Amino acid sequence: MEKSPKPVRDPKIVYTKIFINNEFVDSVSGKTFPVINPATGKKICDVSEGDKQDIDKAVAAAKEAFKLGSPWRRMDASQRGRLLYKLGDLMERDAEIIASLITLEMGKPFLHAYGETLWAAGVLRYYAGLADKIGGKTIPIDGDLFAFTRHEPVGVCGQIIPVDEEQYKKILELVESGKTDGAKVECGGAAVGGQGFFIKPTVFSGVTDNMRIAKEEIFGPVQQLFKFKTLDEVIERANATTYGLGAAIFTKNIDNAMMFTQGVRAGTVWVNLYDVVHPQAPFGGFKMSGLGRELGEYGISAYQEVKSVIMKIPQKNS
Repeated sequence: MEKSPKPVRDPKIVYTKIFINNEFVDSVSGKTFPVINPATGKKICDVSEGDKQDIDKAVAAAKEAFKLGSPWRRMDASQRGRLLYKLGDLMERDAEIIASLITLEMGKPFLHAYGETLWAAGVLRYYAGLADKIGGKTIPIDGDLFAFTRHEPVGVCGQIIPVDEEQYKKILELVESGKTDGAKVECGGAAVGGQGFFIKPTVFSGVTDNMRIAKEEIFGPVQQLFKFKTLDEVIERANATTYGLGAAIFTKNIDNAMMFTQGVRAGTVWVNLYDVVHPQAPFGGFKMSGLGRELGEYGISAYQEVKSVIMKIPQKNS
């Protein structure tokens, strides 16, 4: 029987530097910034603060690894897959300490953080299995020619992750705007008070489409309730927003389900469930909710260039 995961109540903070070229280093400037525990508002530790010089160092190291003829570039795809499998196994092995650090930094419940850590390990394993299965196509073209495509990595990529006090203040500002705009607070509607960055679960009724809480992504514990009469109205109003990450419909009517899934402009549409995300299926948004997709085979596309190779086929002299 699998043991129940237990949080590490006071996890030791070991790594506070920037990871560049396979080692932890201080920032070039020597600057640091505090990491705050959102549950208490107190500092956990100070970590190195990267800036342009550190980015330049990281990019230079990544370019060196990507250089033509480098050991990493010449490594067999199957071996790269084995390294990803190994990383996934290590994440699963250390899931309790990783989840404890996530909870300490983000304030989310430990079991959620633990589940997300195992989920991330699953993502690594999915792409480990895909590593030696990415190929191009042969394409019949006119003439005595042979055409095929190669899928090659785009090169060095950077990503930014925002889960801090600034977001806490933004959520409270949007909650206040809902009150000002005339929505009714059914519950919550304020900070919890005391230490930390907690906001009470909040439900607004009487929300109209022109309100900020209807148009802007809040990313907080706030639920807006709208009234509607027809499915056509729902689809039209949903598509009138500038966002389109996820949508859901709960129904026993297959016609309604099909109309909704085809009509709504969102990257994911759930039917009779919500917020189910798996490594095998793509996830991303329409419109202002983002470009491209994460996860699944589609998730590889953003990191690939497609190269066409066209060769002359010699013919026997008649």
